[in-house]
Amino acid sequence: MELTRADGSPLRVLVVDDEVNIAELISMALRYEGWEVATAHTGSKAVSAAKDFRPDAVVLDMMLPDFDGLEVLRRMRSTDPDVPVVFLTARDAVEDRVAGLTAGGDDYVTKPFSLEEVVARLRGLMRRAGAQQAATSSVLTVGDLSLDEDSHEVFRAGEEISLTATEFELLRFLMRNPRRVLSKAQILDRVWNYDFGGQANVVELYISYLRKKVDAGREPMIHTMRGAGYVLKPAT
Repeated sequence: MELTRADGSPLRVLVVDDEVNIAELISMALRYEGWEVATAHTGSKAVSAAKDFRPDAVVLDMMLPDFDGLEVLRRMRSTDPDVPVVFLTARDAVEDRVAGLTAGGDDYVTKPFSLEEVVARLRGLMRRAGAQQAATSSVLTVGDLSLDEDSHEVFRAGEEISLTATEFELLRFLMRNPRRVLSKAQILDRVWNYDFGGQANVVELYISYLRKKVDAGREPMIHTMRGAGYVLKPAT
């Protein structure tokens, strides 16, 4: 299904990479999706292009000749605080990912990457951004479960559920992706913001905490898909 802006016009993506051939390859793939694309090869040009072009999403290289991707992001976010970003990083370093994601970047791919992967990440980010912009409410609802992203209140069938900060983030991630199977790696990356090595059991642990609070004595909503991950869906 083709993604468009709310008014039906093509989505706009700004591609920022100092390697011209990489920027061109990505741009071609995005134009093939029917999106409008602008490119920039330095951080300063990226910031001014973002102001003129008003992109719906940005593909941003971490390493630029004048200043790094995080500085570009900070400057862009000062004028457009909600623009989703996919970082391109040549350094498969955990610190880079953490710094990027906690500075407000939404996703990353590591070079060398496939164009399909970049397109898929952008689609996911823009779909979520569009869904959030379309809904003026800050409340996520799945079945009889509701979560208020502003007040951090959670209710199931009208009954309030008290969660810790980490439990809340985990439930929010599940509720932003209802009926979608999320792997432990995806959950670790989004909720804990870094690779946990072999300690994926921290996810199992927090899923069990959530189940005790959300599903206890009720029809279960959090399901384990053996070997695949976890999925949240309305109770049958």
